[in-house]
Amino acid sequence: MAKLIYSATASLDGFIAGPGGDMSWLTEHIGGEDPTADRVLARTGAILVGRVTFGGDDPNAGTDAEGAFGGQYDGPVVVLTHRPPEHPPAGVEFATDLPTAVERAKALAGDRDVNILGADVAAQCLDAGLLDEVLMFFAPVLLGDGTPIFRRPGGMQVRLERLPGETEHWYRVVR
Repeated sequence: MAKLIYSATASLDGFIAGPGGDMSWLTEHIGGEDPTADRVLARTGAILVGRVTFGGDDPNAGTDAEGAFGGQYDGPVVVLTHRPPEHPPAGVEFATDLPTAVERAKALAGDRDVNILGADVAAQCLDAGLLDEVLMFFAPVLLGDGTPIFRRPGGMQVRLERLPGETEHWYRVVR
């Protein structure tokens, strides 16, 4: 059964995007060999993303590395939005509610996992009790402002447990 994994690269002060959704800071911190990133990419059968992230800044725009996972991902994408386009791009499906989006992404993923891109969709999945794992990569930079890893009004605490044998920042959500 497909797991829902939220993976992202964040600054050391906890931002996955800079002010205004700027992702240019990430360019100098991605690339090169990373066995953990390779493992999560190999496990990814579908991507679930919010409309803001889907239409947002790509630090690799206009290069061979444009797109998810530095252009290495080539599979189904489900976008959660209240305003789906009349003519969706090839390989991209749109859903207007979370349960439908998750169900469709899991069906498309088959026996692999659904990788969530975007803090808002990840928080919605967490609040709905659907998020299984969190994988964070950290870049040696302080952004000072931007989109936090998680934005949870009221600050509800969520317990995580480290996945045995995995990287230092790969956790299972404790329910």
